[in-house]
Amino acid sequence: MNHQQAWAVVLAGGDGTRLRPLTRLIAGEDRPKQFCRFFGGNTLLAQTRSRIARAISPERTVFTVVKAHEKFYADELADVKPSRMVVQPSNKGTTAAIIYSLLRILDLADNPIVGFFPTDHHYSREKPFVASVRLALKVAASSPETVVLLGASAERAEVEYGWIEPGENLACRFTNALLGVSRFWEKPAADVARTLLNRGCLWNTFVMIGRASTFLEILRAAVPRDLRTLVAGGRAFRVTLAPGCAEEAYAALTPSDFSKRVLSASTGRLAVLPLGKVGWSDLGTPERLRFAMARSGLEPDWQGFAHHENLRVLAEASVS
Repeated sequence: MNHQQAWAVVLAGGDGTRLRPLTRLIAGEDRPKQFCRFFGGNTLLAQTRSRIARAISPERTVFTVVKAHEKFYADELADVKPSRMVVQPSNKGTTAAIIYSLLRILDLADNPIVGFFPTDHHYSREKPFVASVRLALKVAASSPETVVLLGASAERAEVEYGWIEPGENLACRFTNALLGVSRFWEKPAADVARTLLNRGCLWNTFVMIGRASTFLEILRAAVPRDLRTLVAGGRAFRVTLAPGCAEEAYAALTPSDFSKRVLSASTGRLAVLPLGKVGWSDLGTPERLRFAMARSGLEPDWQGFAHHENLRVLAEASVS
């Protein structure tokens, strides 16, 4: 498969509310975490962009953002073509962001393979992650009816992550590691998380790769109203479309989580490819951020100027 024909969607529309006390401390403002510099001087958005460029052409990368965050991304994404910018009127969750992105891509390409990549992730070992993305692109091309998820090896009984319970081995000419998906467990209780860990279940990284049409099929089955609303809003909200059309469509939507609403209802169309030990972390809390930095051998700059009140705020944020 020519990877240049695949498209990537960088999901950068989150508000980062759980990490806001820390990002406010670091940036001096309510800056969403994807636009913050935690590792090596680059923002999480820039690191995501660089990471996936090793597997999918930057020319075929779409950035899904929110209008209210424009001051944070305008300079960083100034080199991106307007057609590659999917600017949502507001944050209505991952379901709306994924639909909007798919419709835009289908205006630009003829039903390509599409990969979705969140911006609040860290990998201590990026090389095997990129190799897994390339492998998933091949699997999705050879199995057009299937969406491939990347699952990270669980390291602990984490109650704040989504988990994937794998099913049977699936026949695949590219790998013998491809598995079916039995079910999802979203933020399980501690005892359930321990059971999932002992059974070899995987953490759901929310990195997904599949045909654009396959994503739309599972969306049509799981959230038909949301899909109709956005399609009716203007068929991909082309760059020349009046902003009011997108605003009206988004106003009619209820915030929706793609994992809960769509993936959980679509296990028969899914496969999971285990990533192995890539040191994946979802940077959703100060503790996970500190852990990821420590694993990468980095010392947080912000620790040097945290005073008593800041420590209290961060401690409260960690358990909220």
